[in-house]
Amino acid sequence: MSKSTRATQTLDKLGVAYTLHSYDYDPDAESIGLAAAAALGVPPRRMLKSLMAELDGKPVCAVIASDREVSMKKLATALGGKSARMMKPADAERLTGYHVGGISPFGQKKRVPVAIDEAALSEATVYLNGGQRGLQIEIDPRAAVTALGAVTKPIAAD
Repeated sequence: MSKSTRATQTLDKLGVAYTLHSYDYDPDAESIGLAAAAALGVPPRRMLKSLMAELDGKPVCAVIASDREVSMKKLATALGGKSARMMKPADAERLTGYHVGGISPFGQKKRVPVAIDEAALSEATVYLNGGQRGLQIEIDPRAAVTALGAVTKPIAAD
């Protein structure tokens, strides 16, 4: 498995510190994020998932703990839109240049607005997909926010 991806190259270019973690990716897992958390022995609240959505018809990325669901209403509000919906997997792959299960918020083919659930800021480090299946980036959540130009708002469903 290559340890260099567009995600790591982006962070390297920005001078952002991170640690890589590899694990055996299970394509049959019911929840990719929860499976990654279990494989790496990380609490699910620290294993963040990157979800591609459409806000008023335009692409956005929502980043949230692997054991939580995104509130589409809160996501729309956080990014200043009216309505949001999940993007179809094929569209997410085409837009990001990554495969589902390996979508990272870093180094996507097209930069899109990103909202990170504010609960992530309470952690010293969080894990985000490294741009390929079975690769996670451990990073300070504030560094991730800065690198992505993300907004941090409550986007989790109640």
